[in-house]
Amino acid sequence: MRLGSYTTQLEFGSSGSAVLLVSADPLLTLDLERILTSQGLRFEKAHDGAAALAALELLGDSSVVLLDLRLDCVARLLAAMHESDIHKQSAIALIADQVSDEWIARLREGMLDDIVPRNADAAAWNQHLCSMRRGHRLLCELEALRAASLMEMQHDLLTGLFNRETMLRLLFRETDRVQRLRGALCLMVFDVDDFAHWNAQLGRAACDGLLRQVSLRTGRLLRSYDLLGRTGVDEFLLALPGCSVVNASLLAERLRMEVFGEPFAVHTGVDEMVSVRLTASFGIAASRGRSPVVVVREAEQALELARKSGPDSILCAGEAPRIVREAGMLV
Repeated sequence: MRLGSYTTQLEFGSSGSAVLLVSADPLLTLDLERILTSQGLRFEKAHDGAAALAALELLGDSSVVLLDLRLDCVARLLAAMHESDIHKQSAIALIADQVSDEWIARLREGMLDDIVPRNADAAAWNQHLCSMRRGHRLLCELEALRAASLMEMQHDLLTGLFNRETMLRLLFRETDRVQRLRGALCLMVFDVDDFAHWNAQLGRAACDGLLRQVSLRTGRLLRSYDLLGRTGVDEFLLALPGCSVVNASLLAERLRMEVFGEPFAVHTGVDEMVSVRLTASFGIAASRGRSPVVVVREAEQALELARKSGPDSILCAGEAPRIVREAGMLV
């Protein structure tokens, strides 16, 4: 038992963790400072909520926060810590004489990591701190895994853009807004002309780099509330809230000039780089509050007709395509 306690003490203390005590009780502060510093832990003090929030900005991700339940501001401080996401970087525990059902419920909900008796001795504190920090670390790892899993479900792993399923879900939300507010919404689909040729000539890794550059250049030209997704190998879908067909056509012209008008530099070997000029074809369709599935299909049909008209074409559903220049080339 002694050996196990000593091992967990070293595990906790060697990490450079800091413990912040939020209490106005000088005797509790003195006792805890003596116990925790003897365990090799950095000890910080705060007498009220404002001082505690300021101190937490400096403690870092491995801190432990101890809240004295005798303080009147504990509930407000705990709420403020959750609003500012401090609980994602710090383990939080209450120091209590008695524990009410309310605080037990908060412990079960995950708002707290532990509740420590006020009369706990040094050995008990060591066990509480070690188990608290270990449990908090596991919760953070689970949250990171959940966030990563959600990221993979919603985004294209190559470009980081939304995938097709996510774009369709978001489009239903945008369509509801269009129907409710009687606003405008346009969809634009574009793809790189003759991308199979570039895959054969440059290789998959180089073409992956090209797609990432296309997505980055495109994203820089969009508004904060526009939506951009990769919906095919070399196909991208844009949702443009509040945008008319005329404005969507102007954006397509701008994309053609500013995204594809400049050459792309790509690696084709360890130290070999080539400059590639690409072109793209564009299909545009207005929502008018219709089902996103229908509008996406309409935009994709317009894109297909634009491709058949020749490279570097723009076609709005129901209009004739506009062709500007020849297909891309290696320079």
